[in-house]
Amino acid sequence: MIFDPSVLLRISLAMAIPGVFAYISVMVAALTAPGNRHVRIRRRYLAGGLFVSFIGVGMMAFGAWSAREDSRYDNVVLIGLMLMTLIGGGLLLLGFGPFASWLLEILGRCAERLPLPVRLAVRDLASRRATTAAAITMTAMATSFGIALTIVAVGMTTQDRAYYSPSARPGALVVKYFSAEQAGAVRAAIQKELPGVPIAQSESPREYRHFGASAENLDPLEEPVYPHEVIGDEALLRYITGDQSTPYDEGQAVVVVNADVKVDSVEIDYDVTGNNGPLASKTIPAIVARTVDPNMQTIFVPTKVVRDLGYRLEPEELIVDPSLRRISASEQERLDSRLGDVAETYVERGFQASISWLPVAAATLLIALYGALTTGYGKTTNARPGRVLRRAGDGSTATFRWFGASRAGLSAACGTVLGAVAGCPIGMLLIWPLTAPAIWEDPPRVPFETPWLTIAAVVVGLPVLAAALGGFLAREQADSDLSVSRRAA
Repeated sequence: MIFDPSVLLRISLAMAIPGVFAYISVMVAALTAPGNRHVRIRRRYLAGGLFVSFIGVGMMAFGAWSAREDSRYDNVVLIGLMLMTLIGGGLLLLGFGPFASWLLEILGRCAERLPLPVRLAVRDLASRRATTAAAITMTAMATSFGIALTIVAVGMTTQDRAYYSPSARPGALVVKYFSAEQAGAVRAAIQKELPGVPIAQSESPREYRHFGASAENLDPLEEPVYPHEVIGDEALLRYITGDQSTPYDEGQAVVVVNADVKVDSVEIDYDVTGNNGPLASKTIPAIVARTVDPNMQTIFVPTKVVRDLGYRLEPEELIVDPSLRRISASEQERLDSRLGDVAETYVERGFQASISWLPVAAATLLIALYGALTTGYGKTTNARPGRVLRRAGDGSTATFRWFGASRAGLSAACGTVLGAVAGCPIGMLLIWPLTAPAIWEDPPRVPFETPWLTIAAVVVGLPVLAAALGGFLAREQADSDLSVSRRAA
């Protein structure tokens, strides 16, 4: 199971519940912020936020613990666990509302020993705590969403990679899902697009008739490409083994394995009447051949043997052996265009991790960056722009750029730290109900990998990028403030 856009859609819809709480958290940040930097935030706001966050973490932990088993879950139970975890994540985000003001308060106490542009940036942020706290909280909420989505996506990708089962040999082109009447046209289209390339063909009985092959000393393989037996021609045998020198006899079966076994014959159970009566059986000679791909282990039965039993066969798959020709993506596209809706093509390229979640994660980080930059808009230092420039030194544009960079970088740092603290537990706990098996075929879970390096890159890189943009965008505001300052002087 590959991480596809439908999974991304379900995750995005699931984020809607925490999104409502995140929006309320931004409003709480603005309402609980003191009017100026000299007033401390009320401790009851912080205590209440911690209490709400602890409740949220507890609900998420209970949901993850309840979904820890690899046994199949009922759909109603899964929905309940998912809602509990999502509401818990929302409460965790809601409790973080008052903490943006608290961080600004801590920065204000530590700003005395910082360089002058940084010190003035801290004071400017703390002087407008109602607006800057809301902007920082928006950065924190967006960062937490991006980090949580990254953790979930990486964990689900690890799960899918561990249990990926190929449908052909690596690099093989497989054309299937065509009718018997269209088989000739499909083969002609392949030969026209890939001239001179040999085409292997697997076949199946035209009507439903039982057909099975078995051999002693042969253990069944879990999730092979061909579950039990395969019927085909000489080219198909060479494709399965990956060896063009594999001996072929139209009256002899070939047991294709990847281990040392001894097999002299294969027993075929069949019913050509279709009356569900007793199965007839026939024993044919067999040899053993190794394969280069362990997923291709099967029992190969020549077409002539099956037809001699009375079966009418029709082509099931047309295959281009990767040992003879590797198919590029452009060649597959041209063949798809030529075939249209007549058949379906597939090229086995191994596990392909989906990146469809990256645009959503990138969008959340852009929102976080925007929230950090909005702290630099509007009036500066209590509606006295010239005062900041004069205290920052000579009032030059370069000095104001350092001031703008410090202001944007600090606000982004506060937001990303809060976002990482909230996003990591949300992602690490949400992945348990998201990967809980709902059907019998779902594989057991593997250990999840937390992308700590990516999280660290976001926490460090976002403030640096915000500082760079804040310094660059401060030029126009500096020119405007200098003009106002000169007029006021």
